[in-house]
Order: sequence, then C-alpha cells, then structure tokens
Amino acid sequence: MGRIFETRKHTMFARWDRMSKQFARIGKEITMAVKSGGPNPEANPALRRAVQNARAVNMPKDKVESAIKKASGQDAAVYEEVLYEGYAPHGIAVVVEAATDNPARTVASLRTHFNKGGGNLATNGSVTFLFQRMGAFRLDPKGLDQEALELELIDFGLEEMGESIGEKGEPQVLVRCAFAEFGNLQKALEDHGIDPVSAESVFVPSSPIELPEAQATEVLRLIDRLEQDDDVQRVFHNLA
Repeated sequence: MGRIFETRKHTMFARWDRMSKQFARIGKEITMAVKSGGPNPEANPALRRAVQNARAVNMPKDKVESAIKKASGQDAAVYEEVLYEGYAPHGIAVVVEAATDNPARTVASLRTHFNKGGGNLATNGSVTFLFQRMGAFRLDPKGLDQEALELELIDFGLEEMGESIGEKGEPQVLVRCAFAEFGNLQKALEDHGIDPVSAESVFVPSSPIELPEAQATEVLRLIDRLEQDDDVQRVFHNLA
C-alpha cells in the first residue's frame, strides 16, 4: 500500500470563515439526505455519511441534531445538487459541486467568479471526461491491519488504498472505489466495524497538470474564490 496521489492543497489561502463554511456545507448535505431518505441515520446511508462528515469537521452534536430536525420540517429549504464545469487560467479543468435553491443565481455567480479569475464557465460535459468520479473514504489508521483490510475490500469494489493526511496534517488511510460501488464499500466498512472519518464522492483527475508556481497561484486564487461562494459545496481540479 503506497501513497495515493492527491491534487494540491491550497492552505496558502486559508480563511477565517473556514469552519462556518464547512458547517454550512454539511448542513446542506444533511438537508438533502433527510429530504431523500428520512431523518433516521440507521435507515439512511446518505445521512450516515453526512453525520460522519460533520464529525470530521468537528461540527457540534447539537448542531447536527438541529440540522436533522430542521430538514424534517415542512418549511425546510429544498436544495438541488448541480455540477458546473469550467476552466481556470492556463487550461486547468475545474468541476464545481453546488447545492442551490436557485440555479439561475448560482450559475450567474459562478460565471462572474470564473471571468474575474481569468477562466471561463464551460458547457456540461466539456470537463468531467478529464476526471473519474469515485467514492472516497478516509480512515483513522490506528488499530487497522491495512494489508488485511485491503484484501478484504477488493471484493466490495476497492480500487485504490493508500496513505494520506487530513487537513491538520494527521495521518489517514484513503480508500477509493468506483462511484457505482460507493454503497457496497460503505456497507463493507460498516460490517468490519470501521467508522470512516469522512465519506464522499470525489472527482479524481485522470492526468494532473504541473504548472510553475506563479501560474499555479493564479489557479488557486480562482479555486479559493469559487469555494467562498455560499452555493458551492466542493471544487475539484486537475492541477498537480
């Protein structure tokens, strides 16, 4: 088991509002999960994933419970998950995952971000072919027999397993599968008594692109700008 390649982390653009942005993102995940599968995490795999992700960003338990209760009400916001595609400066491909209650507002806002950041918003299908959509589970390595686990999970869709690090530099094990196998691998981990640090779908670049530092900084400025948008959940790119 080696180290899995991951695209560049842009900690150089860390923001004061990072935690509140993470809580808002998880809140939308919880709302969409409850709307689609009900408020019981035991019977709703998507909600279980959202709760796991809430723990990963240290979202207080009372906030998680409040978000589930609010999402169960008749007046809860209805969010639509939408993918947008575009190009950053220097030909870097970008996939933006948004959760919005107003797609017209969101697309107008993203177009402005891309234009001001030296890129352009593209049409559907123009960028995603450069990525592979996968399920990604981050595990705490403590107490794991990683070699044995890797062999066990192959039958449940495992494609990649390797060393990684969390946002605070802590060691993690990153497990990836084809997106179609997400549910199978999630259940296999649960059956093995493993509670992932986080679980999500990701877009993994097929051929990451290296850029000189000055050009990479231009790209990361746009990525950071996109991530600050209230409707944006996550941003993926193929900058190495």
